[in-house]
Amino acid sequence: MMSEFKIEPASRIKRLPPYLFGQLNALKLEKRRQDIDIIDLGMGNPMDGAPPLVIDKLCEAAQDPRNHRYSASKGIYNLRREMALKYERKWGVSLDPDTEVLACIGSKEGFSHMCLAMLGPGDTAIVPDPAFPIHIYGVALAGGNVISVPLGNDQKSLDTISYVCEHLFPRPKLLILNYPHNPTTMTVESGFFETVVDLAKRFGIAVIHDFAYGETAFDDYQPPSFLSAKGAKDVGVEFTTMSKPYGMAGFRIGFAAGNREMLNALATVKGYYDYGIFQPIQIASIIAMRHCEDEIHEQNAKYQSRRDVVCEGLKRLGWETEVPRASMFVWTRVPESHSKGKGSIDFSMELLEKANVVISPGRAFGENGEHYMRISLVENENRLRQAMRNIGRYLQGKEISGLRKKTT
Repeated sequence: MMSEFKIEPASRIKRLPPYLFGQLNALKLEKRRQDIDIIDLGMGNPMDGAPPLVIDKLCEAAQDPRNHRYSASKGIYNLRREMALKYERKWGVSLDPDTEVLACIGSKEGFSHMCLAMLGPGDTAIVPDPAFPIHIYGVALAGGNVISVPLGNDQKSLDTISYVCEHLFPRPKLLILNYPHNPTTMTVESGFFETVVDLAKRFGIAVIHDFAYGETAFDDYQPPSFLSAKGAKDVGVEFTTMSKPYGMAGFRIGFAAGNREMLNALATVKGYYDYGIFQPIQIASIIAMRHCEDEIHEQNAKYQSRRDVVCEGLKRLGWETEVPRASMFVWTRVPESHSKGKGSIDFSMELLEKANVVISPGRAFGENGEHYMRISLVENENRLRQAMRNIGRYLQGKEISGLRKKTT
């Protein structure tokens, strides 16, 4: 009698932990199928849309059959040149469009493939905790190991990283950073990256900096680019994206810039995996970078106003919250008297079940995220106020009413 045939996934799949948002998403879908109005502040998914000028250029370029062909995996030259010009204009960084800029199918894809290009079994990456999940899982999928250190933005945090580099054998191969930070919104000043470059050169460790929120900032704060630090191009790369500043999240386009050896390795991987981004999207992105600076400021004003609404609501709830200077999130600590001993994952499930509000549990971003919640500023101010009221009513033991959608 033949034994039962069983298909086994690769070991890299088995190394991934259970998806912590899965149960939350399933309950959200179930409630929406019941026509219950859910205020979803979980995912950082911009809702305001791309500038009209960008949409017009996208539609125009899509009419040209020449743009329907496979494109360049690295991105067309004019797009890479435009990003180089933007770096020079905004951050004073000089980049060679041919060797120091590469277009990605979103920064998440670029980061994941950079891990694949840089890491293999036995290699190690240092990742501060909490962390955006792909910063951990991208390493795991590449076969590497993650060394977690507490997240920080001061000399103490850099001393911890130095200690790990000095005492771990073989030494870590990558240091992964992310400022302004997702999920915690933590920021740094430019001097921080000068020390990072010195550390990287001292220990021979490459740096990847995720700069996804580099243009989403408030209160006159200007996030510094890692590449603006002297010698940064010698030791690492930086990822940026069109998603947040231009409302182009679904377009899936981002950039890697910096060290040419690392970018060449990434280009090699991408050359085998993809045929580039749909060319009309690339052309529209050029227009965005050339002509839509005012729209970035307008979008940031929206996020700042929403931030103020949420922070004021959390203050009334009594949740410990530092007003963020950047990103599209608010990171808040829930008092134990409110969570009643529940972990952040169970507490977020209860908020969805009882208050019809989705916010992300801090534990989904690492052990140091426990007791915290991440709130995305993706809804308008009225919806955000309603979310804060719903949470307040839930905490008071009151019934949440009037949230069922009208059906016809």
